[in-house]
Amino acid sequence: MRFPVQASNPDVGFQIAPMIDVVFVILVFFMALAAQIRIEQILQTKLPGLAVASTSTEFVDEQILQVDEAGEVTLNDEVYDSPSSHELPQLTSTLGQLKASSDAAKSKLVVTLISHPDSPYYRTIDVLNSLAVAGVTNVTFTADDATE
Repeated sequence: MRFPVQASNPDVGFQIAPMIDVVFVILVFFMALAAQIRIEQILQTKLPGLAVASTSTEFVDEQILQVDEAGEVTLNDEVYDSPSSHELPQLTSTLGQLKASSDAAKSKLVVTLISHPDSPYYRTIDVLNSLAVAGVTNVTFTADDATE
């Protein structure tokens, strides 16, 4: 028995069967989606919108003051005054400006004082005096870990 030989590149024409398959898949997708939309309408759910706060949010302006073991005072990693200065005029001036700007912005100025355990105690007192002169009343204390 001999089979008829076909040409190497026959023209098969437009294939409609794959198109029908794709249309049925899309139809099933939209039918399933329509059922979910109906359930959402029954539940009366709404997406969250713009939230309105009943009270104003208070922003805190936090500054970091550090006293190292040599008595050097830094505010936000910037060195102020010499370790021998007890009045700390540069630090007091800068703290006064920070206090004035936070008052103008109606925000709370919080200063975190980090003293090294080996720093002289009088240096921490000098920094506290400088804070008092500048009018800063919100001060928190932390201790630096010196477990070296």
